[in-house]
Amino acid sequence: MEFYLLSPNPDPDVPLSAPVGRTGRAEFGRRSYAIDAVNEFDPLFEDIYDYCHAQNLEVDTLIHEIGTAQMEINFLHGNPLDLADQVFLFKRTVREAAFRHNMYATFMAKPMENEPGSAMHIHQSLICKETGRNAFCNADDSPSDVFFQFIAGLQRFVPQCMPLFAPYVNSFRRLSRYTAAPTNVEWGYDNRTVGLRVPHSSPAARRVENRVPGVDVNPYIAMAATLACGYLGIVNKLKPSEPRQTDAYELPYQFPNSSEEALIKLAECKEIADVLGPRFVTMYVGMKEKESAEYFRVISPWERKFLLLHV
Repeated sequence: MEFYLLSPNPDPDVPLSAPVGRTGRAEFGRRSYAIDAVNEFDPLFEDIYDYCHAQNLEVDTLIHEIGTAQMEINFLHGNPLDLADQVFLFKRTVREAAFRHNMYATFMAKPMENEPGSAMHIHQSLICKETGRNAFCNADDSPSDVFFQFIAGLQRFVPQCMPLFAPYVNSFRRLSRYTAAPTNVEWGYDNRTVGLRVPHSSPAARRVENRVPGVDVNPYIAMAATLACGYLGIVNKLKPSEPRQTDAYELPYQFPNSSEEALIKLAECKEIADVLGPRFVTMYVGMKEKESAEYFRVISPWERKFLLLHV
C-alpha cells in the first residue's frame, strides 16, 4: 500500500504540500528507498508500528516511494479476507496517528498533480485444497495451466471491472503513462511497466501481482474482484498473451477513459455479475453514477482560473 504524508490542509481549495519532518524542513524532490527520508518521520512510524502490533496487523517492510513524502508499506501474505480486514484497519490507524503528529495521511489515488499516484498492489496465489501446494505450479515446479489461465482471466476481465479498482473520478488520474502506474493489462516476468507482473520467486511463492488497483479502493471489493477475474479465466480455460519483455508504456491504453465509460462496461459484463452477484453490481453501478453526477455539479478552481475571464 502506498500513501502520502501531508502538511495539514483544512482548505480544500489550497494545493497540498509535504509535511515538515524532524529536521524542521519540508521534504523535497525524489527520494526513492532513502532511509534518511523515512527517518524524517520516525516518531510517526514508531507509533504506527506500535498501533499495528496492538491490533495484530501483520505489516512488513516500510520504504519511501518515488513521490515527495510518499511511503509504501507491505503486508505479509495470508488469507484474503483477513488481509482486507487489516488493510481497512491500517488506513484508519495511519490517518489517526498522523493527526497526532500534526500531519495528514492520505490514501487518495492521485492527491497531487505533479506527483505519482498511490497504488495497492495485490499479490495473488492459489492453494490446492487436496495437496496444500501452490496451484500455480505443476508437480515438477513448472508453471501450471491454472497459472496461465488465471493471468488470462485478469487480462480479459480487469478492464471490465475498473470501477472496482478505480472507484472515484480521481482514481483515473493515476492511470497515466510514465508515472509508475499501469496503462494496460499486459503481463510479464518482473516487468514493472505492465499491469500484471509475475515477480521473481521460488515455485512455492509463484504469484501474480495486479498493479491496477489504486490505494483508494475498498479492499474487500478489490480483492474479491481480482480473484473473480482470475477465476473466470480458469473456468473458461482462457489463454494469456505472450509475456511482455519490453516497455509496456509504448502500447495502446487499454482501460476506459473515464469513470462513466467504466461504469457502462461493468454494467454490461454478465460474467462478473454472475460471480459477484447481479444485485451487488447493479447497486454499485447506481451508487457510482450518483457520485459521478455529484462531481460534475462542482465547478473546479481550474475552470474559474482559465475560463472565467478568457472565454
